[in-house]
Amino acid sequence: MFIALKNFGVLRSLSRARKSTHLKYSNTRRKTSEQTTKMVFNYPEARREDLVEDYHGVKVADPYRWMEDPDSEETKQFVNAQNKITQPFINEYEFKENIQKQVTKLWNYPKCSAPYREGDQYYQYRNTGLQNQSVIYQWNVDNPEAKVFLDPNLLSSDGTIALSGTKFSKNGKVFAYGLSASGSDWLEIKFRNVDTGEDYKEVLKKVKFSSMAWMHDNVGFFYGAYINKEGKADGSETDSNEFHKLYYHKLGTDQSEDVMVVEFEDPQLRINSCVSYCGNYLVVTAIKGCKNNLVYFAKLDGGITGKLQLTPVVTELEADYEYITNNDTKFYFHTNKDAQNNRIIVIDFNKPAKENWQNLIPEDPKDVLDWGKPINNDKLVLCYLRDVKHTLSLHKLESGEKIMDFDVDLGTINGTSGKRDHDEMFYGFGSFLTPNTIYKVEFLKDGEIKQSVFHQTKVGDLDPSQYVSKQEFYISKDGSKVPMFIVHKKDFVRDGSRPCMLYGYGGFNINITPSFSVSRLIFVNHFDGCFVVANIRGGGEYGDKWHNGGRFANKQNCFDDFQVAAQYLVEQKYTNSDKLAILGGSNGGLLVAACINQAPNLFSTAICQVGVLDMLRFHKFTIGYAWKSDYGSSETKEGFDYLYKYSPLHNIRVPEGDTQYPSTLLLTADHDDRVVPLHSMKFIAELQHTVGKSPKQTKPLMVRVETKAGHGAGKPTAKLIEEITDTLCFIAKTSNLQYKE
Repeated sequence: MFIALKNFGVLRSLSRARKSTHLKYSNTRRKTSEQTTKMVFNYPEARREDLVEDYHGVKVADPYRWMEDPDSEETKQFVNAQNKITQPFINEYEFKENIQKQVTKLWNYPKCSAPYREGDQYYQYRNTGLQNQSVIYQWNVDNPEAKVFLDPNLLSSDGTIALSGTKFSKNGKVFAYGLSASGSDWLEIKFRNVDTGEDYKEVLKKVKFSSMAWMHDNVGFFYGAYINKEGKADGSETDSNEFHKLYYHKLGTDQSEDVMVVEFEDPQLRINSCVSYCGNYLVVTAIKGCKNNLVYFAKLDGGITGKLQLTPVVTELEADYEYITNNDTKFYFHTNKDAQNNRIIVIDFNKPAKENWQNLIPEDPKDVLDWGKPINNDKLVLCYLRDVKHTLSLHKLESGEKIMDFDVDLGTINGTSGKRDHDEMFYGFGSFLTPNTIYKVEFLKDGEIKQSVFHQTKVGDLDPSQYVSKQEFYISKDGSKVPMFIVHKKDFVRDGSRPCMLYGYGGFNINITPSFSVSRLIFVNHFDGCFVVANIRGGGEYGDKWHNGGRFANKQNCFDDFQVAAQYLVEQKYTNSDKLAILGGSNGGLLVAACINQAPNLFSTAICQVGVLDMLRFHKFTIGYAWKSDYGSSETKEGFDYLYKYSPLHNIRVPEGDTQYPSTLLLTADHDDRVVPLHSMKFIAELQHTVGKSPKQTKPLMVRVETKAGHGAGKPTAKLIEEITDTLCFIAKTSNLQYKE
């Protein structure tokens, strides 16, 4: 998931009787030990429906199910009413203009990706600083003068049309590119003639969750789509995505002539494909959730006129397999099959039975093999994760023997480019204090391997030497050792009085490695704070064992790890609970919401972005069923029993004693077709109803609903700056932080 889920919709038409939905709030200063400003809020009244559902003998109320219909006038009115109270509250922060200027200033630096070679041309994504979308530049191997190849900013006035997936033909003469509107996962694929810069006439529509694969004839193209999808397909719908199919498209023809080549009986399987290095095979993988896939192959030895004859390789959803390259019939795969830290195996497609598989790169007992990539014909680049930092090494493709280790700083490898038949490669490196350094590696004819800095990104007058970036470990509730990264200025004083921003994710085998962030540095610079990433269980930082430690019935480990991280930061005097803000998005939004339910006293402010919050119904919407591979589902009694215990929507209660919920801001978007906005809307309605009416709850409970935006990918720079500014203002205002220029 990077984050994706949705609830199914029994979309209901409901009575329109409503109470006034505008909010009134007053500044009521009350004496406390810290003389903090507290407010009394009158939240919008949302109609509560007398709807109860039976889950394995347990009656569960769902009073806001009507919000699952995003098109109803009642839902739209509720969204508008929430925005009308949230935005004025944020706008009244006295230093908002200062923060927005600082965010814009720090964001405004030239950015670029690692260059990549296609045919006789090089390509690179570049952004002058504040462009809404990065621009693809092109230059010839023999002429370094770059020119614009494709500028997505020309496709919409507000930057809400973004590139999402690209693929050049084998000869580099045709460019396939996907376009996403308003942040939706739905794509349209277009084709561009590289020599003329003109687009072909055809447009492939209703494309989603699709790989792109070219046959070596530079004409045939494979893609995945829901072509038979009825009704809306713009990202604002909530119905489940089913019956994904693989299609063959012939360049220069209309989509109506495309051939459906692969389908499965299971409506929830999503199909990906790639053409083998030799061009003679199509490798087909199918995945139902977000973990474990099937593997098949088909020989490409004739014209494509109908369904492909698939040969099975892996027919059980029990492990992950990713194709790397092949030598004739010997295919190399990255897998976690019988290897919690991953390995590379060789499967001979002439005898694909499991007993014939060979081990090329054995599992490392400690480091996690993140990926492998062929280069310079007979070599293999391997990237490992060692205590949440990347390492890079070079090996012989045939034997797996190590040739050398690359000299890599402590941080994250990203943006690697270079093909197997290339004698050069590029890779990007980033960290909390380094936005992007691009390295070029040349494989010389005399056998020498030369590495040099190709590009060093500079961020205004930012001086990394004035900051500290370090890793510490803490012991979680069950004795597990958990890493965290901490970033602050060198003159930061650990006296327990400083603010802290704690981030977590903890799901779907995703690694949260060091990365550069403008919002974090603004917080560190202008509030004398520290920023912390807790690498909690559920992620892939330590392989399958770490991931499985936060899946299914073990999900509570994620919340425990995060809460203990907060306690550790207070105990070690990095901060205190009155100045500790927590953030998380998607699965991390679930994390934040569950933690404020379970331990509201630990945090001052909570930022919950596009969170998965209704754990009993998430699998019923768009692609939500795919997350059952991490969460399980309420369809089984076992799944219901543990989901119901932590589901954020179903565990909102007024805290005991004088404790109140932290100031809470939910963020969602109208075109988020992964984690549909109904999660946030139902949660905020229940939170305001149950907790917001309590006299002791003087901290705000709010939601910000973005328009023409989705789950996050492709969001234009202008919207990102607005969102970061609003988030920082909410944290600063509600935690009474002192802004400093």
